[in-house]
Amino acid sequence: MAGVTLEPEILNLLPPFRRALRRASPGLRRELPWIGLNDPWAIFVSEVMLQQTSTGRVIEPWRRFLRTYPTPAACARAPLADVLRLWSGLGYPRRAKSLRDAAQVMTDCFDGNVPSSVEDLVSLAGVGPYTAHAVASFAFGRRVAVLDTNVGRVLARAIANRPLRPREAQDLATALLPRESTADFNQALLDLGAQWCVREPRCAQCPVRAQCRWQREGGDDPAPRSAAVSRPQAAFAGSDRQVRGRILRALNHGALSQHTLAFELYDIDAPRLAILTNQLRRDGLISDHDERLALSGDDKTPH
Repeated sequence: MAGVTLEPEILNLLPPFRRALRRASPGLRRELPWIGLNDPWAIFVSEVMLQQTSTGRVIEPWRRFLRTYPTPAACARAPLADVLRLWSGLGYPRRAKSLRDAAQVMTDCFDGNVPSSVEDLVSLAGVGPYTAHAVASFAFGRRVAVLDTNVGRVLARAIANRPLRPREAQDLATALLPRESTADFNQALLDLGAQWCVREPRCAQCPVRAQCRWQREGGDDPAPRSAAVSRPQAAFAGSDRQVRGRILRALNHGALSQHTLAFELYDIDAPRLAILTNQLRRDGLISDHDERLALSGDDKTPH
């Protein structure tokens, strides 16, 4: 295996942990509508929506999005403003623009299909290593390891019992893969990390506790300082992210003058509103139309 050389004691722990996880996997599975689907576009949309967003918040927007844009071509043809409206409430709206940009590349360069290789997937807007590996695995059955925050916690605690560097974490996830049914195995790891090996772990109920190195050896929790494990986000209330979302929602029904936008967001001081509006312009999410602001690509009649 290319990359970081893993210690023999770690490599020796992989087979028993792999067997334990596979035995436990039926009881780990979450009932999520995109699991097991034979629709790469639906899986791709779910993975983009799941970036930095909890699973429970994604299910209904995902269903709504696919009813409106059931194929990459349908999304590629849509005005960006309509995609942004449909995305409203999910947060991080740059993902909506990236998703539409990716759909346009799929339409122009991949015959309207989601590409199947990690290399092609990471070339798409808004797609990083995790999303590329997840789509390649779950949509196409490629033998690639899926490493996210949930999996990172499992690896740092159950296998290494120490913080992992980025390349170590990816190499360890790859070494842990079975020869067959890798998509099911990746899903089981995600499910374990999402439900038991959480930030405040539920070790007493964990179905693979007997194979957890941290539980056997003790010590400080290695997960918070490990690669792939996200840090707690700053509070959303009052944040720039919240105000940017409010600006976009104010423009959902059509273009507004700067004065009207300031009136609708009366509690935001003018300098801060100007800075955040300019950020949205730079991100390509809003544009100017006859001295009014509008969602990019909007054809609604200005107010």
